[in-house]
Amino acid sequence: MEYISSLSNWKLTVRREEEHIAILRAVTCDRKAVLPDELWGLPVTVLGDHALAPHGASVAGEEVRLTCGREDGDWDNRRLEDLTLPGPLVEVQDYGLYGCRDLQVLRFHDGIRRWGGGSLMNCRSLHVFFVTRVDDRDGESLAFLCDEIHDELDVTIRQLDGTETRLIFPDYIEEYEENCPAHHFDYKIYGSGHPYHHVFKAKQLSLRDYDALWGAFLKEAHEEDTALRMAWTRLRYPSDLADWAEEQYESYLAEHKEEGLLWLLSRRDQRGLAFFLERMRPEEEALHKACDRARQDHNTEALALLLEHRRPQTPHGLDRSFDL
Repeated sequence: MEYISSLSNWKLTVRREEEHIAILRAVTCDRKAVLPDELWGLPVTVLGDHALAPHGASVAGEEVRLTCGREDGDWDNRRLEDLTLPGPLVEVQDYGLYGCRDLQVLRFHDGIRRWGGGSLMNCRSLHVFFVTRVDDRDGESLAFLCDEIHDELDVTIRQLDGTETRLIFPDYIEEYEENCPAHHFDYKIYGSGHPYHHVFKAKQLSLRDYDALWGAFLKEAHEEDTALRMAWTRLRYPSDLADWAEEQYESYLAEHKEEGLLWLLSRRDQRGLAFFLERMRPEEEALHKACDRARQDHNTEALALLLEHRRPQTPHGLDRSFDL
């Protein structure tokens, strides 16, 4: 077995082709792991059937050991929480990541042309995605993810110019309820996220169409926390944000300034907090409550930001002079 220095620990079984590498089986002991972009100078373009499935069957192929000099767990992928797929990857075959139940974050380039059946089946914790664009046209991966996963998705897209677009896709539930008298099943949808997960046209995302759903979303039953995060991310990462869309999100946040401050404090997002203070100009009462929360959490950096923002709003008291 060949040993290769890498960013993560992997036991790989691969197939070496003339122009590319296919990973047939990949097992790690790391919680956060990065699959290599290339091996022996050849790009890794295929992730095979059940390649990362915990307790997947062994397959015939060339065995390679990637090491970063430390090992901190069992070799079974069950503890894997954050995975980066190879940049040149173009195909994830059937059940590629099946059963990675602790996987929460998936990072990949938007050049994947095929996601096989059940690729993400039973990845029950997966909800955060970082997608890197590879050309001027959106790939189809985001449309696949939104159709495959009905839970809330937190998606960050790195554009070609280095800017980022971040979107929250709310969750929804599909159910088939048995209608015994009629001898059929009734199809029902619960939750306000269904239109967002199906906002794609020809598998391409339109940010204008995404923003146009906001009014209807607020009229449906929804979590206030979800609406807050949706409005915040569109203002914080305003890719292709029209004036009318900016106004609707800003109006919502203006009505929820206190909640916005407390949420940002809970995330310890100091840059986001500075942006929120400058953009929303919260009133004294909201600032006072936020300062109390920052003190309770021993969040000194955030407290300094809040006090600095409160300073112009605080009365100076009476000017006094003394004669000696």
